[in-house]
Amino acid sequence: MATVHELSRTDARRIAVQAQLLTKQRPTDLIETVRRLSLLQLEPTKAIAPSAELVLWSRLGSAFDPQELWDAADEQRLIELHQTLRVADDIALFRAEMAEWPGSGELSEWREDLRDWVTANNACRRDILERLRADGPLPTSELPDTCVVPWASSGWNNNRNVRMMLDKLVQRGEVAAAGGSGRERLWDLASRIYPDDPVPPVEEALRLRDERRLTALGIARAKSTRLPFEPIDVGEAGEPAVVEGVRGQWRVDPAQLSQPFAGRAALLSPFDRLLADRKRMSELFEYDYILEMYKPAAKRRWGYYALPILYCDRLVGKLDATADRDAGVLRVAAVHRDVPFSKAMTAAVDREIKDLARWLRLELVHPD
Repeated sequence: MATVHELSRTDARRIAVQAQLLTKQRPTDLIETVRRLSLLQLEPTKAIAPSAELVLWSRLGSAFDPQELWDAADEQRLIELHQTLRVADDIALFRAEMAEWPGSGELSEWREDLRDWVTANNACRRDILERLRADGPLPTSELPDTCVVPWASSGWNNNRNVRMMLDKLVQRGEVAAAGGSGRERLWDLASRIYPDDPVPPVEEALRLRDERRLTALGIARAKSTRLPFEPIDVGEAGEPAVVEGVRGQWRVDPAQLSQPFAGRAALLSPFDRLLADRKRMSELFEYDYILEMYKPAAKRRWGYYALPILYCDRLVGKLDATADRDAGVLRVAAVHRDVPFSKAMTAAVDREIKDLARWLRLELVHPD
């Protein structure tokens, strides 16, 4: 029987922070950083900078040039899959599942509905593939909508047939993002984008993905809330652990136990993977945070796009700031302190704010 590791909250937090490359020993290579993080979430809000860029700046520092990220995506050194960027050789871990779309065994009703919709519009599917085969890569606007059964939705995707067909063709492993971004994202045949690497069987691929995820997180639950594309749990990866003061059992990456820890200050994207599992964030970091950009201004406590503030192994506050590019300034509205800041903490956080403005090439406007 495997040894159950007994960890303090401090131990668990330090493992999580170190796994996410947020210690003093900063990484230096973009591709290897994404490999270690396992993914970069693509989220378009630009109140300060796109989340993927903020995540890399938090690790690499001001030497990071965002254009290098998007060049890597255009050159397929990083590949977009399900609104994330991943290193190219990780894509093989998803292709066996793609081949089984919409799933194996008895299908749920909603999966049957997806299958039936694609089957009913098979001519449209073939038209899109043929157009990409002849002229790809192409943006969505240049792909034909020959669907005979429109996509039905009560939301904003209603009748967005090509958009929804592309989504299903990505899930089927027939189409892949080919660079570009936002409304100008390009699409091509997956066979021209994905590396021709050996594809492991589904069960092995899922196990390897759990292991990759645990390496990136350091510590996680074996089972948690089910999410559609990127889980926040890790199955049987790693070794069992308990955390003092926290109920239930965890899984920990044994390679990250008992490692020396040297923390630093960091400003994090609201979509940073250190925070992605909000329950883990609350249990291990005892940190209160909600992204408030969907709230009316009068009901916000911390700001439209407040950046969580990390200091060593604690989440200690939020930075309410906005990049006003027309005015050429990074405007800081407030630094919300969840705990009293020492002089060293204040100086370290101030340095990060100044570094953020320098990286954005904006003048810092601070109320202090």
